[in-house]
Amino acid sequence: MKAKVLYAKKLRRIGRGPGSGSGKTSGRGQKGAGSRSGYKTRPGFEGGQNPLYRRVPKRGFNNAEYSKEYSIVNLDRIAALDVQEVTPEILRERGVIQKICDGIKILGDGELKKAVTVKAHRFSKSAKAKIEKAGGQAILIKE
Repeated sequence: MKAKVLYAKKLRRIGRGPGSGSGKTSGRGQKGAGSRSGYKTRPGFEGGQNPLYRRVPKRGFNNAEYSKEYSIVNLDRIAALDVQEVTPEILRERGVIQKICDGIKILGDGELKKAVTVKAHRFSKSAKAKIEKAGGQAILIKE
């Protein structure tokens, strides 16, 4: 049986004479800031050209500051908890979610075998239907 040999990427030896192909200026060109040590450009810098983030118009309404972020929980995770009533606090205690955010949304991935009362801020149509089909209740928490 042959052993598999992994080869590392060959290093470029910079500044080792004209025969190396990257001697003298070491691939940095002649003069200017880019040829100096410690040279860095900030993100978005385009060599003095007006950068994209300044060229693009910034008009109109942006919903970002008004949007809500929900912690998402699927029904299969709720079924694995094996409790009668599910609340955001129980989900957080059991480690199903890390934080409650602006609320909890229950999605319908998975099946429930027994009746469970689920209290959450949002429900998908399929999740609500599956909870009620199993004999449980989907209770909306007012925000």
